[in-house]
Amino acid sequence: MHMKAVIFYVTRYEKHFRAAMEHRLRLSSEEKICVSIKRLEQAQRRMGELDRLFIRIYEDNVAGKITDERFSMMSQSYEDEQTQLKAEIQTLQQDIEVQERQIENLEQFIQRVHKYADLQELTPYALRELVKAIYIEAPDKSSGKRRQNIRISYDLVGFIPVDELMKQETA
Repeated sequence: MHMKAVIFYVTRYEKHFRAAMEHRLRLSSEEKICVSIKRLEQAQRRMGELDRLFIRIYEDNVAGKITDERFSMMSQSYEDEQTQLKAEIQTLQQDIEVQERQIENLEQFIQRVHKYADLQELTPYALRELVKAIYIEAPDKSSGKRRQNIRISYDLVGFIPVDELMKQETA
């Protein structure tokens, strides 16, 4: 039922869907990108500091200001931190790329939905192409009737608040 509503809405109100989802994606990704970029800059700055510190302790060791044992301990500590920072930098760069690709993903999703505009029966192929995950919440019996919410996360775009979007379009 939800998938039919999404397909109907996307095909009928494509411009509104695109604008609303772009706005939603931009809000969530801009904040994540800012945080990631800030952390990436900090990690890159620290990598430069570690390089300078390593050179300094090497020169101090050569000059006899610190012992070989102390040099070994400090250099190992710096190398371990650099290894962690390199991994973190790589992860942050990938996260930033993923966030920046969100609008492209939205376009791909809209194209996929158009393929299924006349979907009468849910096929495994359509399900794999459109749906990323289905979340079934615990049953709620507090009202006397058993209610169980199901949330669908669509591939490339995540959760789509169809009811909200329909209200905005008809208002």
